[in-house]
Amino acid sequence: MSLRTILAGTTGLSLVALASTPAFAVTELQWWHAMSGANNEVVDTLAKEFNDSQADYRIVPVFKGTYPETLNAGIAAFRAKQPPAIMQVFDVGTGVMMAAEGAMKPVAEVLEEGGYAFDKSQYLPGIVAYYSKPDGTMLSFPYNSSSPILFFNKDIFEKAGLDVANPPKTWSEVFEAARTIKSSGAAACGYTSTWLTWIHLENFAAWNNVSYGSNENGLAGPNVELALDAPIYVEHFQAIADLAKDGTFRYGGRTSEAKQLFLSGECGILTESSGGLGDIVKAGMNYGIGQLPFVEGEGRPQNTIPGGASLWVFGGLDDAQYKGVAEFFNFLSQTEIQVRLHQQSGYLPVTLAAYEATKASGFYEQNPGRETPITQMMGKAPTENSRGVRLANLPQVRDIANEEFEAMLAGSQDAETALKKLVERGNAAIREAVGSQ
Repeated sequence: MSLRTILAGTTGLSLVALASTPAFAVTELQWWHAMSGANNEVVDTLAKEFNDSQADYRIVPVFKGTYPETLNAGIAAFRAKQPPAIMQVFDVGTGVMMAAEGAMKPVAEVLEEGGYAFDKSQYLPGIVAYYSKPDGTMLSFPYNSSSPILFFNKDIFEKAGLDVANPPKTWSEVFEAARTIKSSGAAACGYTSTWLTWIHLENFAAWNNVSYGSNENGLAGPNVELALDAPIYVEHFQAIADLAKDGTFRYGGRTSEAKQLFLSGECGILTESSGGLGDIVKAGMNYGIGQLPFVEGEGRPQNTIPGGASLWVFGGLDDAQYKGVAEFFNFLSQTEIQVRLHQQSGYLPVTLAAYEATKASGFYEQNPGRETPITQMMGKAPTENSRGVRLANLPQVRDIANEEFEAMLAGSQDAETALKKLVERGNAAIREAVGSQ
């Protein structure tokens, strides 16, 4: 099922017939992205397939570094009046983009002007809701949505005497398994994690059904007071800090750098985006998948929140460019494309049709654990604590958190101090950001 089916055509005219460019002219559309490794190869393949499928538009993918670097590059390009047509923005940049009225054109408008009517019921609800305004207007096109999960090295588990058929489910079990791996000599490091802020703050809050901040974590209003110094967070991060003292936990970096510690065999357990699967498969590892660990407690776990990124369209483009973007999003939404992206990359399928097609094919039965990121997000109806986090300056708050965590892991402060400073500095930054809008 393509977007032509999902987005019922309203004009009856083809994009080619409507194009304002001269005959045989090709409209170039730059797509700035942050995909590296195996996922960069996927981007290049998609662009080539789209370009080969028609002669009117040409997608030019441009790698711009990490997610934060790509966002900063896009902001600078807009200010210089030289923006790309499409920019991939990570989930926490959503609030920043929503506040940039006039800089971006809602993708719902792009699709409607291109002759399509968006039907959000055909998409995974948790993903579409995250990238929409409160009235339901879709602002960006979900491209690579993910959920954090646990990966483990089966060879290291066997060497340490751990059960490969029963990966740890709770955080206390993860920390105990990490100590066993380290003490047994099965690996130099027991546990590492990418994205401490996304996995151990934002998803930790949702998965354990505890508050990240006031006003429903910012979804009900911009004036947010952080709740990240609550005892459950302090205990969790102190446990990580204690493991770091002898190298049982090893810190890799603020984004996805820690994945290399797992790929190299240095660490036996990794919590990471489901979208990290492509590089793990490419490395030829004997790996297993488990659900994101949770803290023991009644009613837990709850639901995870989507990560990854979506595609935003800049304002100020000409008609031909907007029509080309609509056509490209049509291409990306084809069921066969979504099925392939999901199965190869580990990212979630954007459409329900792609999820159902994958399930009907027997893929999940043949690949245990691969449905885990989807069931984590869709298993329970979200609560006020688990709908997501929406701050006007979430990337800045993440930077503050990372600074305090790095000081903690270096041994210069304990978890209670780190989280208290995070809340104080974060609240001040939120107040400043809200006041400047």
